Amino acid sequence: MFLTSLKSLQVLLAAAVCTKAGKAIVSRQFVEMTRTRVEGLLAAFPKLMNTGKQHTFVETESVRYVYQPLEKLYMVLITTKNSNILEDLETLRLFSRVIPEYCRVLEESEISEHCFDIIFAFDEIVALGYRENVNLAQIRTFTEMDSHEEKVFRAVRETQEREAKAEMKRKAKELQRARQDAERAGKKSPGFGGFGSSGMSSVTSATIITDTIEPEKPKVTPASVRPSGSSKALKLGVKGKEVDNFVDKLKSEGENIIISSAGRKASEASKVLQPPVNIESVHLRVEEKISLTCGRDGGLQNMEVLGMITLKVTDEKNGLTFRPSKIFCLGHLFTNESLIVLKNQDKAFPLNSDLGVLKWRLQSTDESLIPLTINCWPSESGSGCDVNIEYELQDEGLELNDVVITIPLPSGVGAPVVGDLDGQYNHDSRKNILEWSLPVIDEKNKSGSLEFSIDGKPNDFFPIHVSFVSKRNFCDIQVAKVTYIEGGSPVKFSSETSFVVDKYEIL
Repeated sequence: MFLTSLKSLQVLLAAAVCTKAGKAIVSRQFVEMTRTRVEGLLAAFPKLMNTGKQHTFVETESVRYVYQPLEKLYMVLITTKNSNILEDLETLRLFSRVIPEYCRVLEESEISEHCFDIIFAFDEIVALGYRENVNLAQIRTFTEMDSHEEKVFRAVRETQEREAKAEMKRKAKELQRARQDAERAGKKSPGFGGFGSSGMSSVTSATIITDTIEPEKPKVTPASVRPSGSSKALKLGVKGKEVDNFVDKLKSEGENIIISSAGRKASEASKVLQPPVNIESVHLRVEEKISLTCGRDGGLQNMEVLGMITLKVTDEKNGLTFRPSKIFCLGHLFTNESLIVLKNQDKAFPLNSDLGVLKWRLQSTDESLIPLTINCWPSESGSGCDVNIEYELQDEGLELNDVVITIPLPSGVGAPVVGDLDGQYNHDSRKNILEWSLPVIDEKNKSGSLEFSIDGKPNDFFPIHVSFVSKRNFCDIQVAKVTYIEGGSPVKFSSETSFVVDKYEIL
């Protein structure tokens, strides 16, 4: 009877890791104690230690503190005064050996990060205030032991989450298709239109409304436009050219030049769509730019494709009698012969200058014309937001290169946890964006998805921006042949085609 009563008094009340000021980092109570009581005992602990003396325990009228320094921290056991001090010291050593098993450095941040692992290990050492007969190896085994029930529970939960996500995607696609069908039923089919024209109702036909460009007129392409007067704008243009030359010189010397965002699109296009290696004396560029805005819930708000064919003649013998031929052309020659020629055929095409010879424009709100659809479904969860993004190439005749889908992220929440992924991703923490990169999207790789989780709200992940380049233009307008006016003999020519993004966003 006496031994039983004595044992009831030999109780380990709590185990804690605290700072030298008595602030609790991790504390585990083994008997019924309030948080206020534990914090009060730990706050009083540093005041009881005698400075300059080596001790492993201190006492008050009600409890005993058994402690061991851990660099800048303390491992503290709070026991009853009647407990066996030798057993308490042995228990303290085991507690102190457990902590380095889970923490690489004995610092407050590291202890806080692994607090639950430490508490689970403490529970293996002491139960209901009494020391268990275990060693460090057994504690490690017990805490790492797999649970069959836990595995089954996790497997069931993951299956349910996958099924819920698949059902969510299916429902979202059904809603989007219903919206598209409703919008198609209530709207007219858009058509091509020239600059200043109202367009036509047929999608398959196009009207090019523009005049033959005479040599004396200013050049059409932005790169070759120069003001005629001696204004400040002219000085700025000269300055820009000097800066470009200086940058090119630095690049040739091996310097790494970071291009600003304003010029990034053009640089990306030039990186992929290099001019032909063999440029002939008659060279044609077919260029298109797309500007597109879609709603996050479906619906094409606006799409505009601007195109232009630019001619450059570098051989004098072709400057006078050159005649390009094309499916589309100008004036009466367009109607009768599908040709593009100068109005005044006695004049020569200018040498060594880029000359715009044809322009076209497509404007539409028909969703079936969208080259690349982007669908984003953010769904709130208990830990933040689960985001699923999918792309699909609608025009299988296109091949899009260097596709980058940029998703904004909320600031101050860390990096996203990326799950399923087609392609590659890059998290830019300074700009708070996630860049999803795909080298090629074509008929063999027409769809893909990205899933990630992060703290935030659904509105945080819009607007989404898309950029790409292609060697095939959207309207499929190409130069068929080039011939001399006199005699109609063919002229050897070279050509290049580019289709790039001016603006492509999902709001």
